[in-house]
Amino acid sequence: MRFNSIKLACALAFALPLTGCFDSKTDTSEPVAKSEIRVAMMQPPRTGLSPLSDDAFKLSRWSTAETLINLTPTSEAEPMLATDWKQVDPLTWQFTIRQGVTFHDGSVLDANAVANSLQKALLAAPKPRILDGIDLEIIALDQSHVEIKTSFNDPLLPSRLSSPQLSILSTNAYKENGRVVPTGMGTGPFELVEINGTTSAKLTRFDGYWGEKANIETVIAEYVPNGFARAAALRTGTADVVEAVPVSQIATIDSELLYEVAMPRTNTLYLNSKSGVFNQLEMRKIAAAAVDRKQIINTVYENHADIAEGLLGPALAWAGPIRTEVGAEALVVDNTKKANGEKIVIGTFTDRAELPEVAALLKQQLEAAAFQVELDIREYAQIENDALAGRFDAFILSRATVLDSGDPVAYMMSDFGCEGSFNLGQFCSEDVDNALTHADLQPLGPLRQKAIIAAEQKILNDYAAIPLLHERVIQGESTRVVDVVRDPSERRLINASTKVN
Repeated sequence: MRFNSIKLACALAFALPLTGCFDSKTDTSEPVAKSEIRVAMMQPPRTGLSPLSDDAFKLSRWSTAETLINLTPTSEAEPMLATDWKQVDPLTWQFTIRQGVTFHDGSVLDANAVANSLQKALLAAPKPRILDGIDLEIIALDQSHVEIKTSFNDPLLPSRLSSPQLSILSTNAYKENGRVVPTGMGTGPFELVEINGTTSAKLTRFDGYWGEKANIETVIAEYVPNGFARAAALRTGTADVVEAVPVSQIATIDSELLYEVAMPRTNTLYLNSKSGVFNQLEMRKIAAAAVDRKQIINTVYENHADIAEGLLGPALAWAGPIRTEVGAEALVVDNTKKANGEKIVIGTFTDRAELPEVAALLKQQLEAAAFQVELDIREYAQIENDALAGRFDAFILSRATVLDSGDPVAYMMSDFGCEGSFNLGQFCSEDVDNALTHADLQPLGPLRQKAIIAAEQKILNDYAAIPLLHERVIQGESTRVVDVVRDPSERRLINASTKVN
């Protein structure tokens, strides 16, 4: 019966467009080794698990690649591969590199390896978004000290260096033409030993790890873009840990297997300010007035989300009070104005199961405002290039707002800066750029937070994007696993403490 259930779940999954099925070839009659766990990841890699792309967050979630700095749950910098750091003068920082660390390929971590990894990130095209607008000079002073010179007094530098896209890999990982091969090149408690394209990856315990030895011997990660298939894998026990269980599947799964994690993640409708329709401010305002956030949250998320009051949600507890303190104005929309049958194409992706449903509702809402709407929905890996090239009038994205540094300035520069590397709306405003630059120069704390909210207000005043809701991600865990990480920043999932019953 169990095997038939799995086959049925897979058949249902493949009946949907662009779906995936978790381990459809696995013979579930064979017992899984006690020290092995299986993980259903939401998205396949886009760049062969290069740490210089968003694939870096998979390497981080599997605890195979590490950074100089770690961020605590409260976004405070703490040691990782760097044991200490200090700001020597306004433009100079020095970092002490941890001794006794061995890469998975047997080479030794030293200042030269650190400098090499950071330099490769600086030269990458595109750059990791945490380095948008950032110029650094990196020097290995000796075997255990690295000096980093900045072009401005950057209070956020230690936090920037916590970004998984700035992971430190062995020099042997970096190949010609900018290619990076992470297999066997990290420093974490798990060694990446197999990359099977966009199907799966395998990791094994690294017994030479500098820190706490991992409890688990093997991690099998399979990529399951279809949310219904991920939910089926959790229900049938073919996956031990499942990323992003769709809200629509909650009722079909034992509640003891589900954990809701509040996320600094905003579901946003980006309006292409260079498209033939939304290059007009008036059209952007009409679209904003047409959007019914409550309907989306009630219908699609079954109230497992929060209405967006801005780009930054309640996971950043300081944002709301500061909006009130500085008197941030709610945007006034005129529901009486309508479009004149303008045709628009909205893109989104299937990897997050709720987004196609959000797109369908937005289509209805915008059509009620006299837009003619066409939807283009694909897997993210297939649609990203078109989105970045501005080939849609609008794009719906589930976007982490503090993914890289624990600070939202990098996200805002990336998405709304004129030179931003993830500017889906093709948006450019000198006023917004100046506000973001000002925010980035402020010290950590209240002054920086107020400057961030001021920049947010300028972005919203231009209707560059329409924030819809702030997500709560639902993570699935079987009863055989213990101490899986439930991380709002989406940097950790499996670590040395994770074990099986």
